[in-house]
Amino acid sequence: MVQDLKCVIFDMDGVIIDSEELHKKAYYQVFESLGLEVSNSLYTSFTGSSTLNAFQKLVAHFNLNEQPEQLVLNKRKRYVDFFETDPNLKLIDGVEDLIKYFYNRGYVLVLASSSAMVNINRVFDRFNLQQYFKAKISGADLKASKPHPEIFEKAVHLGGYNKGECIVIEDSDNGIKAANDAGVFVVGYNNPVVTNQTLENADMIISDYKELIELF
Repeated sequence: MVQDLKCVIFDMDGVIIDSEELHKKAYYQVFESLGLEVSNSLYTSFTGSSTLNAFQKLVAHFNLNEQPEQLVLNKRKRYVDFFETDPNLKLIDGVEDLIKYFYNRGYVLVLASSSAMVNINRVFDRFNLQQYFKAKISGADLKASKPHPEIFEKAVHLGGYNKGECIVIEDSDNGIKAANDAGVFVVGYNNPVVTNQTLENADMIISDYKELIELF
């Protein structure tokens, strides 16, 4: 456990917002448009990775002629359509209280998500989260995608503290591995709607954000 916590690094999809199902629907619309049958195990391997990295894997797996960058734009457009029309899109239960709790106690908050910055800003604007975060990082803007540790190494740097004073909150195995390899204590959030992630390499696992409020 981190004894002198100063900085909390949040993933977004599945940690702050229940958008995994929207992403999945958008991905599968693209798969269907290409005439592809993508197994659940292959799709699961994309979880936590950037969209570009996911489509690079897909193109290589199926030996496609399509450009990954164009597939990213295709998928992003479909996601935006879902985002703007789905009235059920909401924050994860308890996460707004957790964010405000950490912020009011003076902790630095950093967002480190594999989503594109345009999608991050769309979520932050819709739910009025900009005011609480010192920095936001999109994995789509980095050279490497989760499970590579680059995103969390950068998040620690932007937070302004050493890694021993930081925690990461993640819901994907790829994200947890990235935090492990960055040397940052990682809390695995057991999202009830995400059933294909083990979280087995997290330093601790929670099912309710109240557990973190009680600890810190």
